[in-house]
Amino acid sequence: MTRPSVITIGNFDGVHLGHRAILAHARELAIAKDARVVAMSFDPHPNATLDPANQPPRLCPPDQKLARMKQAGADEVLILEPTPELLGQSPEAFIQQAVADYNPVAFIEGADFRFGKGRAGDIDTLTALGKQHGFEVIIQPSHDVTLSDLSVVTVRSSVIRWLIGHGRVHDAQRCLGQPFLLTSEIVRGEQRGRTIGIPTVNLDLDALDDHTLPADGVYAGLAHLTNHDQPLTAAISVGNKPSFGQTQLVIEAHLLDFDQDVYGQTVTLEFHRWLRDQARFPTPDALRDQLTRDIETTRSHELITPSHAP
Repeated sequence: MTRPSVITIGNFDGVHLGHRAILAHARELAIAKDARVVAMSFDPHPNATLDPANQPPRLCPPDQKLARMKQAGADEVLILEPTPELLGQSPEAFIQQAVADYNPVAFIEGADFRFGKGRAGDIDTLTALGKQHGFEVIIQPSHDVTLSDLSVVTVRSSVIRWLIGHGRVHDAQRCLGQPFLLTSEIVRGEQRGRTIGIPTVNLDLDALDDHTLPADGVYAGLAHLTNHDQPLTAAISVGNKPSFGQTQLVIEAHLLDFDQDVYGQTVTLEFHRWLRDQARFPTPDALRDQLTRDIETTRSHELITPSHAP
């Protein structure tokens, strides 16, 4: 017989503190019941099939999500592709298949959990099916955090996307349990920063077209390079280079005290603090002076990366 399992189902985008609480609870339960933790994660979001125009942008790529879920307590992560056939299953058929494949002793979900065709199934449906198939249903309380403005929010992926989209990356970090990250191959930009003595690495935004991106602005953060063991302090710019009349979005980072050829390497940027809005400067000298101040402000934050990032 298949080893017993504790199952949790969701999108798990970002693997934020609410997700981590569910997985940690599932781990405790699995230890008590000599079971394994099986996390079923939809990827991409079901709206990719049901309502593509309203598919939310990712908070992290699939490989990072998988690694974070396992670090948070999952023994196995089953990636569910949201095909019309899968999304068209009735709640009863969906759970019957999970029972056959994974021998669950318990499901653990948030109170607002919905599943099955048309999101027809809810916690009451799952509880009724548990009585029929012999598994327990545990409701995980929501996870609240206090933001920098002292407002209290329930941690949700949608809230984190909103915070990032408004430049509030430090508050997003409070919800995620780690800094917000963007990972990309380094591509060649227009090298205008090098002409004023402040070279930058540029992200490949074509590869990030389905990701959540921060609001335009300048940020203090850290950079992890493929061929460099230690994270580097980074002054990060998101915007369209208004001083050069550019309209295309660019995300670039100046790596403090570092000037090596890194084209073709992969970089992961951590966004720690919002520093200022983008602005247009009248001369290259005025721009350089401001960027120099940005670099010194970034240096003053003494950023330290959490041990689990990226």
